Amino acid sequence: MKRRKFIKDLSISTSLALSPLISLGCKSKENSMFFEIGLAEWSLNKALDKGDITNMEFPSIAKNEYGINIVEYVNQFFMDKATDKKYLNELFSRTQDLGVINHLIMIDDEGDLGNTDQSKRNIAVDNHKKWVEAAKFLGCDSIRVNAQGEGSMESVSNAAIEGLGSLADFALDYDINVIVENHGGYSSDGKWLLNVIEKTSRNNIGTLPDFGNFCISGAWGSTQEECSNKYDKYLGVKEMMPYAKSVSAKSYDFDDEGNCMETDFYKMLEIVKKSGYNKYISIEYEGTRLSEYEGIRKTKELLEKVGKSI
Repeated sequence: MKRRKFIKDLSISTSLALSPLISLGCKSKENSMFFEIGLAEWSLNKALDKGDITNMEFPSIAKNEYGINIVEYVNQFFMDKATDKKYLNELFSRTQDLGVINHLIMIDDEGDLGNTDQSKRNIAVDNHKKWVEAAKFLGCDSIRVNAQGEGSMESVSNAAIEGLGSLADFALDYDINVIVENHGGYSSDGKWLLNVIEKTSRNNIGTLPDFGNFCISGAWGSTQEECSNKYDKYLGVKEMMPYAKSVSAKSYDFDDEGNCMETDFYKMLEIVKKSGYNKYISIEYEGTRLSEYEGIRKTKELLEKVGKSI
């Protein structure tokens, strides 16, 4: 009997054996929540930048250190591997063996999809295509992109609608979603981003609401840095949720009771739940006081606590 079939059969038989207990109300934490917890690779960006860990090791760390089965990659940590089939095959094989789901790849530094210069925008679209193909190879359902550009709100909006639409048309043949995160500039304005998404009129375009990136005046949207123009984070997430295909639980620091100091997770998760969303909420820890490992654990514990209570 092949190994994967054996594991599958074992899982089925175990589930059947436990069914009486489940009927008596004995459920796991994960099953009692309306969402599943994922881990965004950016949570470990310092360790990755230092070379303490590698992108290839990330899925194992998510599974074995935190018991998380959903992962979000960041292209920066395997930038030269998008077309390396040997590398991608090894990464995919490892996740299969671990039972880890490859959810998406976050794409940065490939050009602005909202560039008002058409030739530069077309180059950006072309640069993103290899990541669509890599995402498909890894079994992901989405790539996360940015709707950035320079110019007036209207001109960047029109450019982003065209750039995102062109990329989404390409991604459709691969059954890949193109999802936009609030990530600085106009994209951190919930109403602006909502207008862009609606006007693309494509089913494989959506949003990735991030709890923390609502600084319009910031290059990447972080409200933890000096910000002269902040958008209401709770309003922004509410506006983005109807088109959400993933959610990012951004965290920076915690109080003595384990609550996130900059975001009310109870209020935020109520917004997410009321929208009808029931898919993945991924941890994205960006704090500096705690280590990356401790920050991830704190965020996971908070998500589980709040997820069970609402």
